[in-house]
Amino acid sequence: MTLLQEARTKLRQLAATYKWNENEKVHIVSAHDLTPAEAIGKPDRDDYPLLTGKEVMMEARFRGSAGQAFTDRPGRFEGTLGEVLQLPLDTNFRRAVFVATLNAVLRNLQQIKATVHCKDSEPALCAQKLPAYIQMRYGQPKIAFIGLQPGLIQALKSAGFDLLVTDLNPDNIGHIRCGVRIEDASLNAEHVRWADIVLATGSVLVNDTYQELQQGKPVIYYGVTAAGLAKLFDLPRICFCGR
Repeated sequence: MTLLQEARTKLRQLAATYKWNENEKVHIVSAHDLTPAEAIGKPDRDDYPLLTGKEVMMEARFRGSAGQAFTDRPGRFEGTLGEVLQLPLDTNFRRAVFVATLNAVLRNLQQIKATVHCKDSEPALCAQKLPAYIQMRYGQPKIAFIGLQPGLIQALKSAGFDLLVTDLNPDNIGHIRCGVRIEDASLNAEHVRWADIVLATGSVLVNDTYQELQQGKPVIYYGVTAAGLAKLFDLPRICFCGR
């Protein structure tokens, strides 16, 4: 059973515990409706994936609470909680629908926070907090950074961390970004073997590539996508300025 399948079982159990009607509507808004400005506002730099159009934000709403998840496969879905629970978890789109819904449901239960992406000046503030967080817990480790997040990478590089970065976007691979050469995600497992710790986008939990990161090294997920899964499975997660 995969992590998402286990999470679906746990979500069904929650629905039974709280006696929710599975015919209750869940509203999913794809990135075609959630514009980059709505998702991230006007940050201090223009190279965030949400602004370059290579990744999009999906948002689910359940009983007035919002949960978000990054995806590279946007689309529209509107249905019931029961229909979300019946979705095959076989595409990035369907997995993102499920993860965004999970985040919205757990946010509604007040079990998690920071399920909505930070905006405007907040991404820069988030990046400023990261080096001290890592140093306090791990010293000066070698870092395998999974997923190009320019603000965080720039902050770590400026603080003198040794890091290797991978990304799925072919427009980034082989180029220098934030003073670091961006490598193909096919090197994830190799980079993890080299590293002391791993910083990974929560998107790896949606695109089902997280297992190759499990090599006995600390794995810390960053961002809103991992909010619900981090809660359910006690996974380390950072999201300093999420809403």
